[in-house]
Amino acid sequence: MKNVITGLLAGLIVLTPALAQQNPDKLLWGDTHLHTNLSVDAYFLGNRSATADTAYRFAKGQAVVHPYTRAKVQIETPLDFLSVTDHAEMLGVPYSLLTLKDPRLANTRLGKQLIDLAMAGRGEDAFGMFILGINTVGIEEEKRPPKVGLLTALRWRIADLFSAPDERARAYRWIASDPTLLDDLDQVEIMTAHWKANIAAAERHNDPGKFTTLIGWEYTPTPGGANLHRVIMTPSGKDKAEQFFPFSSNDSPNPEDLWNWLGETKSKTGADFVSIPHNSNISKGKMFARTNTAGEPIDEGYARLRASWEPVAEMTQIKGTSETHPLLSPDDEFAGFEFFNRLIEFREDEQREPTVDEADYVRSALKTGLEIENQIGVNPYKLGMIGATDSHSGLASAEENNFHGKFALDSIPENKAEVVMDLPGWEMSASGLAAVWTRENTREEIVASFKRREVYGTTGPRIAVRFFGGYGFETADLGARNLASPGYAKGVPMGGDLRAARGEAPSFLMQAVKDPRGANLDRIQIVKGWLNTDGKAQEKVFDVVWSGDRQRGADGKIPPVGDSVDHATGLYDNSIGAPELVSVWQDPEFDPEARAFYYLRVLQIPTPRNSLYDSIALREDPPEGYAEVIQERAYTSPIWYTPQ
Repeated sequence: MKNVITGLLAGLIVLTPALAQQNPDKLLWGDTHLHTNLSVDAYFLGNRSATADTAYRFAKGQAVVHPYTRAKVQIETPLDFLSVTDHAEMLGVPYSLLTLKDPRLANTRLGKQLIDLAMAGRGEDAFGMFILGINTVGIEEEKRPPKVGLLTALRWRIADLFSAPDERARAYRWIASDPTLLDDLDQVEIMTAHWKANIAAAERHNDPGKFTTLIGWEYTPTPGGANLHRVIMTPSGKDKAEQFFPFSSNDSPNPEDLWNWLGETKSKTGADFVSIPHNSNISKGKMFARTNTAGEPIDEGYARLRASWEPVAEMTQIKGTSETHPLLSPDDEFAGFEFFNRLIEFREDEQREPTVDEADYVRSALKTGLEIENQIGVNPYKLGMIGATDSHSGLASAEENNFHGKFALDSIPENKAEVVMDLPGWEMSASGLAAVWTRENTREEIVASFKRREVYGTTGPRIAVRFFGGYGFETADLGARNLASPGYAKGVPMGGDLRAARGEAPSFLMQAVKDPRGANLDRIQIVKGWLNTDGKAQEKVFDVVWSGDRQRGADGKIPPVGDSVDHATGLYDNSIGAPELVSVWQDPEFDPEARAFYYLRVLQIPTPRNSLYDSIALREDPPEGYAEVIQERAYTSPIWYTPQ
């Protein structure tokens, strides 16, 4: 097969001067979801020292000190952009109290109690008391508080760390008996100072054209244990970002209130925003529901409001993959990939396992969006796809052989057998990254790419992917100097829209190139969703192009690519797979009257999982229940087809 994208291996397609001015010609890699020591959970779970400055230095390829092990650590391949997104809820308060001993906190009743616990070596108890403080509720009623903030249900789990039930009860009663104790923690000036510190770090490290920092934060509502978290980022700089303090779940656990606040703040300050939902896989059937927060069916107003702020979803990260599930996609042989098997919030007598609901996964959300659009004329779930890490160590670590865990505590292999947040460290997935097709490496251009959904996600490898849909793509286009020229000339890129053209079936031009430092590719698949005649959404996965001379079996499936991994050493070779896959494909089952979407899923050959690397380093058997090898992958944003 002719190699048509030598330049793409370096993350750059060379277009003609005219096209270069009009179409995105740069492929950038970054992380839009990262926590430092200013996030409550990050601080209490081992990250006492990794600041935004640490995070940006690590992302740019500089050596930094790990916040827990104190070892020198360094990313293997630097990023092009990063957004530090600390939890807005009680931003920096534990750090100010327990590290800085800020008298505004340390001299309060609750502050003194927390310091005493920490000084006595009872850091877990201090964490439990802190969570109780920001999620106060009377123990007698045992009701959820009306404002559901960060790690709400962890209060039930972490409360078990108190030495005796009567002590736990006293802690509840003490905090619940005096609402003014909350004022000990609710120090707006302290939180605002930390917000400005993160802004200042972003300004120092922003280097347009070379490395971009995006100012952001996380909004963290968890009502009844349902993960409805969003990361928010803005292309704006210090002048606008310092005019507001981030909206948090303590302002409202209702995402509609968040979106309205974004609109109001944009009107007041000129700052623009993108809101990115994440970990729908643990949303208990709520992230992509058919109803609004009040339980009412989605109407046109809600759909437009949501779609205006949430053009993409983070569908792969350390807490698992949110593409789909075998129970939702039983005919998809690759649906069972890197699941997260625990809810964040639970009580001992409540559900711990995540639900498997259509509202929990992005593929199902795309299908639901088609159905809703067919009914009300607006699609609330027209979602592009990205990956991010959600690392809480300050280190944007998505490399399987260089994975530093989710929290600072689980960065040590020996610690991964221990339970942190009721989870062994091996539960965490070394994922993911956001890939952005853009014109320049600047804040404005990157956010513009997010808004038009010309982005995609990978589980870590830097697989370069192009995907175009249009009419008239042909095999001869594969011989172009680069696929972007015919791609933009004849069609639309990932994230785009196709309209009907005289009943003709659209064709798709696609290209995937291996990570220059990584594994070969197994195959490219197209995932299609469409509406049947009764308005119900269907799905199908097509194998489009694959490596080697494998032939379809009697069941229509392509045989596995093989496995070159040496499980004793963690080494593998590229004797199987292909460095590049390209194809033109036309839907053989196209219905010109049916709404549809199409996205690419690109699979690597099998490579070692982070848990195998750990077991080899420890000279122990691999942990039971975890795959020793995985097929890393990329997921593009869809292209939508709409009938006339």
